[in-house]
Amino acid sequence: MEPISLTTQRLLLRPHDPSDEDTVFAACQDVEIQRWTDFPEPYERQHAAFYLRELVPHGWNDEKMYHFAVEDQESGGLVASVNVHRHADTWGIGYWTVAEHRGRGYATEAVLALAKWSFTERGVQRLEWRAEAGNRASWAVAEKVGFIREGTLRAA
Repeated sequence: MEPISLTTQRLLLRPHDPSDEDTVFAACQDVEIQRWTDFPEPYERQHAAFYLRELVPHGWNDEKMYHFAVEDQESGGLVASVNVHRHADTWGIGYWTVAEHRGRGYATEAVLALAKWSFTERGVQRLEWRAEAGNRASWAVAEKVGFIREGTLRAA
């Protein structure tokens, strides 16, 4: 699939690309992002480069993962990252917000736009959100978007 961009009232969701290396690397130094994701610790520049040069383009080409940089349309700065990804017959959604941009509704706005695109343009039938127990900030975003808590995946 040819990569596409999405817009909301305040945001541009565009495919991550190699030019994002510095901002992704810097954002992923945040202890909260490292705590609640499965990113390597410590998160090194080589991880950002591999993600942007290998994982992102392969995901689009294989139509199994769509990763988006979330930019504030006014400033052009990276405020978050969102993705939808296939696992088995189900699609999942993931996201993180740059530390200094938390609490402004950017993640909620971006996740809502990506979920809508997934259902209407990609034909996704079910979209799951998963997070580690205790990740209250991620749960707040998911709840605002309309996800319903179905249970706990023990030892997942």
